[in-house]
Amino acid sequence: MYNSTDDELLKIDDCIDTWSTRMTSASDFQRLHNVISTNLTKISNNATDLEKLVQKLGTPEDSEPLRERYHRLQNETKILMQQTNDALQELNNTRVLTEADQAGATVQEDLSEASVIIGVKQVPADLLIPNKVYIMFSHTHKAQEDNMSLLDACLEKNITLIDYERIVDDQGVRLVAFGKYAGVVGMINILHGLGVRFLALGHHTPFMHIGPAHNYRNNEQARMAIRDAGYEVALGLMPKSIGPLTVVFTGSGNVSQGAQEVFRELPFEYVDPKALPQVAQHGANNKIYGSVIQRKDHLINKETGEYNEAEYHKYPNRYTSTFKTKIAPYASVIINGIYWEQNSPKLLRISNANQLLTPPPEWSQNDPKSGCPPLPHRLLAICDITADKGGSIEIVQQTTSIDHPFLLYNPKTNTSTESFDGPGVLICSIDNMPTQLPLEATVYFGSKLLPLIPQFLELDAKKDFEKQTHVPRVVRDATLTANGQLTPKYTYITQLREQKKLKKSMSSVSKRVLVLGTGFVSGPVVEYLTRDKQVHITAVSAVKQEADRLASQNPQTTPVLLDVTRSQSDLEKLIREHDCVVSLLPFTLHPEIASMCIKHRRHLVTTSYVSPKMKALHDEAAAADVTLLNEVGLDPGIDHMLAMELFEIIRDDGGRIDSYVSYCGGLPAPEYADNPLRYKFSWSPRGVLTALLNPAKYLNKSKIVQLQGNGGVIEGGCTTANFLPGFNLECYPNRDSTTYIDSLQLDTVHTILRGTLRYKGFCQNVLGLIRLGLLNDQPHPSLQSNDDLTWKDFMCDLVNLKRDTSLNTLRTTIHQRLQNENQLQTIEELGLLSDDTNIEKRSNPLDTISGWLSKRLSYGPNERDIVILHHQVGVTWPTLSEEETELKTIDMVVYGDSKYSAMAKTVGLPAAIATRMLLANEIHERGVVVPVKRTIYKPILNELKREGITWTEKTIKK
Repeated sequence: MYNSTDDELLKIDDCIDTWSTRMTSASDFQRLHNVISTNLTKISNNATDLEKLVQKLGTPEDSEPLRERYHRLQNETKILMQQTNDALQELNNTRVLTEADQAGATVQEDLSEASVIIGVKQVPADLLIPNKVYIMFSHTHKAQEDNMSLLDACLEKNITLIDYERIVDDQGVRLVAFGKYAGVVGMINILHGLGVRFLALGHHTPFMHIGPAHNYRNNEQARMAIRDAGYEVALGLMPKSIGPLTVVFTGSGNVSQGAQEVFRELPFEYVDPKALPQVAQHGANNKIYGSVIQRKDHLINKETGEYNEAEYHKYPNRYTSTFKTKIAPYASVIINGIYWEQNSPKLLRISNANQLLTPPPEWSQNDPKSGCPPLPHRLLAICDITADKGGSIEIVQQTTSIDHPFLLYNPKTNTSTESFDGPGVLICSIDNMPTQLPLEATVYFGSKLLPLIPQFLELDAKKDFEKQTHVPRVVRDATLTANGQLTPKYTYITQLREQKKLKKSMSSVSKRVLVLGTGFVSGPVVEYLTRDKQVHITAVSAVKQEADRLASQNPQTTPVLLDVTRSQSDLEKLIREHDCVVSLLPFTLHPEIASMCIKHRRHLVTTSYVSPKMKALHDEAAAADVTLLNEVGLDPGIDHMLAMELFEIIRDDGGRIDSYVSYCGGLPAPEYADNPLRYKFSWSPRGVLTALLNPAKYLNKSKIVQLQGNGGVIEGGCTTANFLPGFNLECYPNRDSTTYIDSLQLDTVHTILRGTLRYKGFCQNVLGLIRLGLLNDQPHPSLQSNDDLTWKDFMCDLVNLKRDTSLNTLRTTIHQRLQNENQLQTIEELGLLSDDTNIEKRSNPLDTISGWLSKRLSYGPNERDIVILHHQVGVTWPTLSEEETELKTIDMVVYGDSKYSAMAKTVGLPAAIATRMLLANEIHERGVVVPVKRTIYKPILNELKREGITWTEKTIKK
């Protein structure tokens, strides 16, 4: 070897200095070689900067499953490598690397001579060589659990770790990445997976002819197959039952652009994100719709509802994402390519999955057609090119591989299986996608990497990192570890690891739920919650047999005998020991229970209306970070949630709500309505009978209608139902319907009425009980004494007859007072004129008859009940020419079964689902809360459908 002159070395230095800005291809290296050859007359092993530069280079074999890769790095640096024998190439028998491709590098297994080792994927921790500079995709800067052993090994072995993901310019744009080809491969793969998923769902589509990316020799061959499929789509060969297909791309960076390049091989049309709802419902079948989602399209300030780019970069924690409600519900496929940080809002959480994987109510695709099975839901596939487990798309809980590229995520079980058939969304999250197009991806990656290598070489793993101030910012900011510790920019990883460790330990700890009351509703509540093996129930009852029965029928359930009205200290101790309280007790007890929950910072769930006393606790509960969730039963509960869902759909589509009429009732199934009231009780009748005495108020065609209590509603407000005629129903107003104008945001309505359903004849016949004073809750002298008393005796007292009056005279007197034969017959058939049985006196007529009817009109063995709910919503749709009106209806009919009554299911399941959501921290509202927000009611309704509680919706044009 020769020695170089100073002038020659200066020219070489100039070449090297300009390398990072000028060298982007093999031709650039050829020009550098020419300069060196012209000016370098003497080269020494140790004298030139060129040798020092090259002798530091080493390239380890990475662990990717596709090793048939041309390492373009060798090809593009071969001119320099020919000048020295100090560049090393790791030996590997599976790499396709010809002798010419080695470009003069020394091929050997031992890389210990190299001071800088350049890889791609993570190097196995046990193969790391101490005191070296490693450059790789380490996937450690977010404290990813799977890669913490690699990070620990780097710290232990004094390795200076540079991560490609952290190499960014002054604007934060990544400088070295496979981005574009990750997008290209991801799009090819998901189109292939979509074809197989469609086939599993019963649809043969043109996508079936697209294979996985690694089946093709190069990118162009794959695109040819996609163009062929696109030609068939353009010809209208997609099954009509699939409906419009929408592909949503997150971000506009290299990953998104690569995916969109492939997407544009199909017949496509880009649409604004705001147009997605319309396109998803009314789009064409001979094209694929695409929408590129940027930050401004889904990020909003939690307080102002606006997006400000500068503020978001500075305070990302102030923002939340509307992706889950404004965009994802209208996507068939989501292509995720955004970079996500821990403090940034997530696009989709696990709690959103149930909502997204339920057919939207407006989806006409669900109309069955012969030979065309309906799709289970709109969202079919997610390609998370970032492969960030639990990241921006939280339901991506594990990465997939080239050999096993797809998983089917089931939101009901929160599990993923390797299948194309069954419920769920198809997920592709291969963490090394570019290796499926190895040559093109490596050329692209090498062109980004090579200009930066001189800057990497300025780092010395054996020197103090903080004192190496000459190292460029690009390299310093991308250096995670040095000198056996995290660099200052990445010390947060330690805290992040502790947080994740704590979260994981907390998730493994069982949740304790206190259920107060063990009546008929408690069964579905406890059964649903104990499906989760981490949930333990304490069931409290004043009746030992009820608590023991509930515990014997459900695992993880402990019975406790306690009368909560008599032992507040014991109740408070139980509340303190549990994570959440479900009260199925009378609503009058709830405010006091709620106060105890606030004191001990425990959430509360009830199925009752919010009383004034409960409402007064709102500020105190909110300050204590406690949720007091009320009205999550049937009525109130499902009725309001179904209504709010329909209201928001109408408003989102630009409609005006003109009227809202709602009826609900729990009844015996028609075949068991075999008594004069056509009604039966599965619990104490007192609440039902008391409600008959309430006054009512509603709005009808902009006029307030008020009906007096004490029978005025039953007598003057009962009408025949104009829906579900097969059930022969009648209905009457219930309480003050006008209060819902504000709570349900119905300021545009001219009519609002909420009422109760009964079978025809109930109102007329029960009116006799009211008129005779049998529902009076004031003490009656006859019911205060210790004397034996029959119903005939008591009825004589009520109508001012002597007790020895004949039965016929008593009948005549009652008939004269009622002026109604059916009412008299009802009283007689209910046994209220019997003279052979002593009644159980309970101070007043209401409680006495309640006790009697609870036995007389109870359900017999194998008898079932039915719950019927009906909504009518009048809507006006503004158009260019004239307004169009229509009537939207919802009908829910639920029958009881051998396990639970319909009433128990429809009251208990919503409460149980809400409790599970609170335990999972899926409900963030605090204070006194009712389920009228979409984030609460939507997941509950979706889960009810999976539990078999369904409803039908119709639209009637006027």
